[in-house]
Amino acid sequence: MKAAGAGILATDMPHPRNSALRHLTKQLLQQYHKEVRPVHNWGEPTTVYLDLFVHAVLDVDVQNQKLKTSVWYHEVWYDEFLSWNSSMFDEIREISLPLNTIWTPDIVINEFMDTERSPDLPYVYVNSSGTIKNFKPIQVVSACSLQTYAFPFDIQNCSLTFNSILHTVEDIDLGFLRNREDVKHDKKAFLNDGEWELLSVSSTYNVLQSSAGDFAQIQFNVVIRRRPLAYVVSLLIPSIFLMLMDLGSFYLPPNCRARIIFKTSVLVGYTVFRVNMANEVPRSAGNTSLIGVFFTVCMAFLVLSLSKSVLLVKFLHNGQCSGWEQPLLCLQRDADADESRVDPRAQCAGVTESPIYQEHQAQPGTLKEVWFQLQSINNYLHTQDQMDKQEVAWLALLYRFDQLLFRSYLTMLGLYTVTLCSLWVLWSGL
Repeated sequence: MKAAGAGILATDMPHPRNSALRHLTKQLLQQYHKEVRPVHNWGEPTTVYLDLFVHAVLDVDVQNQKLKTSVWYHEVWYDEFLSWNSSMFDEIREISLPLNTIWTPDIVINEFMDTERSPDLPYVYVNSSGTIKNFKPIQVVSACSLQTYAFPFDIQNCSLTFNSILHTVEDIDLGFLRNREDVKHDKKAFLNDGEWELLSVSSTYNVLQSSAGDFAQIQFNVVIRRRPLAYVVSLLIPSIFLMLMDLGSFYLPPNCRARIIFKTSVLVGYTVFRVNMANEVPRSAGNTSLIGVFFTVCMAFLVLSLSKSVLLVKFLHNGQCSGWEQPLLCLQRDADADESRVDPRAQCAGVTESPIYQEHQAQPGTLKEVWFQLQSINNYLHTQDQMDKQEVAWLALLYRFDQLLFRSYLTMLGLYTVTLCSLWVLWSGL
């Protein structure tokens, strides 16, 4: 009963259309040789038409000069041995064939730095005229000369060059699947919500001449630019605020010890800020970013200003100590001199003089004592006056140095601000 039922079902089912597909596939591949370039006249080149859609920028490695992108890659070529008359095969105009059963061009990307990462798509489309379409997504890790001078307003231009690795232009030629202007301004497939923004994908065709022969190649120039807002908020604005705080310390007196405490606090804060933000600034052995130069110059100004304040306070402190010690030493010498001026004859004889005689004898000693005290005070005042003059001279010199540092600070901040604004305007104009 089951066998009879199966036979009835097989009889009632309509003639399956995929039998024509199986017959067509068998006929196409039965005598097909994938090792041979698919042309009847070997003197005619096989033209491979290329197209590229940039899907996303996955990573920009400035230190290793690598760019990682996700692209959709299209290859189209004509196979003269895979064409058929669709009217003879139930009007089948397009079929899919396994990629490993047909001839494929050896197109590679010259800038590849890593293994190609793409999903395994084992089939290609073939239409009745013999046109083969090979569409596949690829994660490309390519070498690129990344310039970070204008960070975070930098614009990168990286190229992807396609060419045959073995076949010369006489065997395999390349062409564009779409118009170049359409390729250049097509951003529909790009994920525009990351750190990088796609500006354009320009393309050029040229023939590379070498000792091995002439090779056709197509170069796609992927131009991207960074969105700087996050770096402006996290890097530029805090660093400018710290510099403005240090700039305000110039309004404190140069000989004020609180100025050292204030500048030390700013320097410590700036150092902590630099350490925390070190990974945010891209580092490259070939070039230095402008913001890195700005950070280094600002720290140099901080250290120079702080060192000047420390030296000034130390000099004034040493001067004040020497100024107080000198009159004490003078007074001590005067006391020693008074003890040595006692009459030795009186000590030896032990004769007791009358009060009138003692009064007349005491007057010259008192005058001499007053004279020595006046001389000591005069010497102290003269020394103090010299020290005051020297202190005023040093203060005047340091005031001039402070003004020079202040003007240099303003000039540096002004130039840096103008440069950043110019870079931002150029970034916005593209």
